[in-house]
Amino acid sequence: MTARSQRSRRAIAIPLGMATATALAFLPNVTASAAEATTGSIQQLTAADATGLSYVVNVRPGHGTSSTVKKAIAEAGGTIVTSYDQIGVIVVHSSNADFAKTMRGVRGVESAGNTRNAPLPAQSTTDVGTPKALTARQVKAATAETADGQDPLEPLQWDLSAIKADKAHEKTLGSSKVTVAVIDTGVDDTHPDIAPNFDRDASVNCVTGKPDTTDGAWRPTTGESPHGTHVAGEIAAAKNGVGMTGVAPGVKVAGIKVATTAGYFYTEAVVCGFVWAAEHGVDVTNNSYYTDPWYFNCTDDPDQKALVDAITRASRYAEKKGTVNVAAAGNESYDLAADTITDPVSPNDGTPSDRVIDPSKCYDIPTQLPGVVTVAATGAKGIKSSFSNYGLGVIDVAAPGGDATSYQTPAPPATSGLILGTLPGGKWGYMAGTSMASPHVAAVAALIKSTHPHASAALVKALLYAEADATPCTDPYDIDSDGKVDAVCEGTKNRNGFYGWGTVDALDAVTK
Repeated sequence: MTARSQRSRRAIAIPLGMATATALAFLPNVTASAAEATTGSIQQLTAADATGLSYVVNVRPGHGTSSTVKKAIAEAGGTIVTSYDQIGVIVVHSSNADFAKTMRGVRGVESAGNTRNAPLPAQSTTDVGTPKALTARQVKAATAETADGQDPLEPLQWDLSAIKADKAHEKTLGSSKVTVAVIDTGVDDTHPDIAPNFDRDASVNCVTGKPDTTDGAWRPTTGESPHGTHVAGEIAAAKNGVGMTGVAPGVKVAGIKVATTAGYFYTEAVVCGFVWAAEHGVDVTNNSYYTDPWYFNCTDDPDQKALVDAITRASRYAEKKGTVNVAAAGNESYDLAADTITDPVSPNDGTPSDRVIDPSKCYDIPTQLPGVVTVAATGAKGIKSSFSNYGLGVIDVAAPGGDATSYQTPAPPATSGLILGTLPGGKWGYMAGTSMASPHVAAVAALIKSTHPHASAALVKALLYAEADATPCTDPYDIDSDGKVDAVCEGTKNRNGFYGWGTVDALDAVTK
């Protein structure tokens, strides 16, 4: 299957009120531009780093970096940025083009590879179809439809009733002892819908691969993506008489910033994010991204294998510490269980080319890693979103991520088929994508953890799957009604490639 030519993120941002045909045209999100260099993407770099690359060197976990490996790194022209001894991952900067190749020949090194192809700092991106905030008039109109006990914008949130979150809230809002970390572009914790539930102690900036705990470092700066803030509101916007309501409005939410100013999610930052979550009491992580620069990382390539190794170690470490990791499946309508997929966007910080990959050997990370809950998106009619990736044995569960209203139209007063969320600066707006589906699942997992506070990560996942509402294949799947099948769903009612074990159920999460 051949993907669209644009580089895509897990979110599809469609301005409120845009005509359906135009909205649909915005489904691919962003493209990389090597021509626009952005300063500030990587903090605290030396002059030498400006012409170098970042690397991960993976060694045996739990024993620290041996003197032999340290010496080899120095001799190969590398500078250690930080080491995660508990998982055996070392983050290194080097200007030596043969650094990774040299390190792979060193005794005690299990894998090594560059995490990017562009010199530090990373290249910039151009966003298409960024979210549009609700106007005062739209807020007033929504407020007029509000029923007793609802937050002002809740009538616009068709997604809450789609997973019975509104019914769940009559039982409980979730426990303040449960924290969901948004590993993303940063979270604006000053937002009135996020501030009441924000967990500062579990928040951090991991962009360089090394934790930065400076106050506010987890926030997106002016001009950076609102993506993480939107996700955070979907999860835990407080039920406080202001704005919208999150799926789990009583739990805590933390921000773990891993995206560069240019919007890239590099391996060293993602590793830092998972390890931080593991060691700071985080119960659930939400991961609505793929790790740059490769959409799929092939284990027969030594550099890409090192990236898979590093993030696998980090995500597994988090799960062993009790963290449930939830990830978005992606927006390219890929069948992730197909024999082959054509990836035209990798590496997105270098020179992409059409490469045919086997998704059983080349992984979208963290989406396809062992133990990660992989989420497909549905629209207002409960059908797989037109853009959502799918695949039997890959998709675990499904949740609302939005779709064009020409495909799936919600019932009034919700006039948008997209997902409402919080935006930086105390605003609210719509976005769509599997990026929006994943936080619904993370929030339901948090409700399960609230109901079963002593449950292990494995048990929370088991309950998530068992309590999901079985959703049979949509057959035939002709989402645009043009008489042609747009995707083929394989499997049974109880487990299939479109919806996995089913659509998550927030009410069951708090009652079973």
